[in-house]
Amino acid sequence: MQVATLDEALTKYEATLGEDVRAVTFLVDRGIGPLAVATHRLGVVSEDCLPEHRRFIGFLAIPYLGTDGRPVQIRFRCLRQHEHIGHGKYMTLDGDPARVYNVSAIVNAESDIHVTEGEIDAIILSMLGYPAVAIPGASGFQSHHRRMLAGFSRVFVWGDPDEAGAQFASKITRMMGQAASVRLDVGDINETFLQRGEDAIHAALAKSII
Repeated sequence: MQVATLDEALTKYEATLGEDVRAVTFLVDRGIGPLAVATHRLGVVSEDCLPEHRRFIGFLAIPYLGTDGRPVQIRFRCLRQHEHIGHGKYMTLDGDPARVYNVSAIVNAESDIHVTEGEIDAIILSMLGYPAVAIPGASGFQSHHRRMLAGFSRVFVWGDPDEAGAQFASKITRMMGQAASVRLDVGDINETFLQRGEDAIHAALAKSII
């Protein structure tokens, strides 16, 4: 019942997205097209939302979908250009567990899987044909995540080019012998994609092949 209720709400949020100029601009500016929006079921929290979502009205809704395409959780991204005082840029409901984003990639991937720090980065890699999951937060990778990825021949870890990103990549590569860090220097995956194009993503990966 909880999944069904969340799925019904998400369907409303998906319909709202196309009417929200701020959300459309946000996604276009990040190179995320209509197919990716539909595939990942991105939306905007509408006035007609679940009671527990009321404080996120106008936020981008980033659903964590199960392998059946139905949401098990939604993460929210503030779209306003401000200091986010009183709330985070990204937020989840209190008590929601930390989850892996885009788990369908684990089911559909063949020998390689890609791991990013953020949902947007995972979407960009998926658009480029790389099956990718996101584990938000540099310290978010846990031992059970290793078990989820253990069957892959290669695990490519895309940490952001900062200290937290280095810690994220180092933690995973220490825990998994088949993992390799992909080095970026411009910014995160999305920033690299926007500033240098998809060839820069392919080139960064090519340097990391193990």
